[in-house]
Amino acid sequence: MKTSVTILIVDDEPLVRSVLEQLLQRKGYSIKAVGGGREALEQLKSARIDLVVSDIRMPEMDGFELLQVVKKSFPDVGVIMMTGYGDAGSVKEALSLGADEYITKPFKGPEVSLIIERAYWRFLSNQKNFQMVQAKAGSH
Repeated sequence: MKTSVTILIVDDEPLVRSVLEQLLQRKGYSIKAVGGGREALEQLKSARIDLVVSDIRMPEMDGFELLQVVKKSFPDVGVIMMTGYGDAGSVKEALSLGADEYITKPFKGPEVSLIIERAYWRFLSNQKNFQMVQAKAGSH
């Protein structure tokens, strides 16, 4: 069932991408992983992505800029931001810009799984609500 959800991991650290990719694949998600914001936008344009998990601090395009573009251009895509431990200002800014959830690094597998699950169920709920609104609009 979860394999119908595709998660895009965006982090400039290969080890973080690899750990998240393995963790989420074991949970049954379809995963794509890239090293930066520009690559992420290319993936979003060319593939169906349901959820983005992005680091905040990256070269070229940081996570905040990516978050703003995703929310504007791909409003149905959920976004989870990752930030360094104790970076409360970044968490607050990410949430104010529209992030659905956040993960603090260093992270623990169970914590990440719970956050992803919460975002996954929110995604499903939003999809069902959207389909119900479309069905009602079509019946009038």
